[in-house]
Amino acid sequence: MELVTTPRVTFLRTLADEILQHYGRGRMIVAIDGPLRSGKTVFADDLSAVLRERGHRVFQASMERFHRSRAAQDEYGDDTPQRYYGYGFDESALRRVLVEPFRMGGSTAFVTAVFDPTRDAWIAPKWITGPADAILVLDGRFVLRPRLADLWDVRIALDGDPVDPADVVAYAEADPRLVASAVIDDRDPEHPRRRFLDSC
Repeated sequence: MELVTTPRVTFLRTLADEILQHYGRGRMIVAIDGPLRSGKTVFADDLSAVLRERGHRVFQASMERFHRSRAAQDEYGDDTPQRYYGYGFDESALRRVLVEPFRMGGSTAFVTAVFDPTRDAWIAPKWITGPADAILVLDGRFVLRPRLADLWDVRIALDGDPVDPADVVAYAEADPRLVASAVIDDRDPEHPRRRFLDSC
């Protein structure tokens, strides 16, 4: 279905065309990082809509659905920003049930959510499959951290300085804008624009 053309959709179409020029076939993962409340999920939703408009099968997932439980986090010590950055998310589950099986393609099934942080409860896994040519759009804090960044084909960072204490810890270790394929200033959602490293 063709989307209504707005400045935002026009921008996202250009970004999508750039992505597809390099990764138009097979399985591809696009990761979107940024500070707390920078609009990562909305940006992921809108980019996914444009990729679907281009005729691609798109799946979405969020790091929010790969949290560790509060009890599991407590095993790593006191509740601090450092602990949340280091151990707030179950990266092993992310790799095991989503990234690795998605990469395998074929009839291998994968899971896009395992945990509900609002209820602090596990979600019954829903195993899904996709075609050989498919795109996974993953949004969330810390997805461009050093130990995960190499998993993604396309790395997008939403511009903005860290304010939340856990983001401050994360950006002190590795600013995601420095490893991103594209840095996007989305603070005016109707008129997003590209940023470049010398202006970040």
